[in-house]
Amino acid sequence: TISVDPFRVIVLRDACLGILYHRGIYPPESFSKVGKYGLQMMVTNDQWLQRYLQQVLTQLSEWLMAGSVQKLVVVISSMQTQEVLERWTFDIETDQDCLGPEGKAHEKSPKEIQTEIQAIIRQITASVTYLPLLQDACTFDLLVYCDSGVNVPKTWEESAPKYITNQQEVRLRSFSTKVHKVDAVVAYKDEDED
Repeated sequence: TISVDPFRVIVLRDACLGILYHRGIYPPESFSKVGKYGLQMMVTNDQWLQRYLQQVLTQLSEWLMAGSVQKLVVVISSMQTQEVLERWTFDIETDQDCLGPEGKAHEKSPKEIQTEIQAIIRQITASVTYLPLLQDACTFDLLVYCDSGVNVPKTWEESAPKYITNQQEVRLRSFSTKVHKVDAVVAYKDEDED
């Protein structure tokens, strides 16, 4: 069965790990396969990456439950030049009527949710066929866009949006839980414009 509250954070974590694996941000030996959502998913063995994602996603979960998150962005940049090469944006739409003790969630079966998640995970996996090859060693950053006035941990810092000049975009399938709808898009540097 799919648990609704932590579920949306787990899906975002798994999408991030899929991106990091399939785009070669971490070496393949940093990952192992597990069965999830009826698919073979990659999970990390890297202790630093596990701690980092846990820290970010714990805070993200709190903000999601409050309905304060607008989007999560995975930014991939060249380590050498710091140029932004890809932006994986997950726009998060919260049904405010579902929040709080009196909130009423939309009816959606775990099977329906799983099918939508399978589609987006498959698209992330398939992205390696159409996205430009990442020539440089790359690093990543997670950007969380929230409503103004949220309590931000002192260890976090404000960041520029890290947009891409001369970008192309590909929309991915969306998925929704009983409370949130997530639309995804990947933007990448258009190599023909150099």
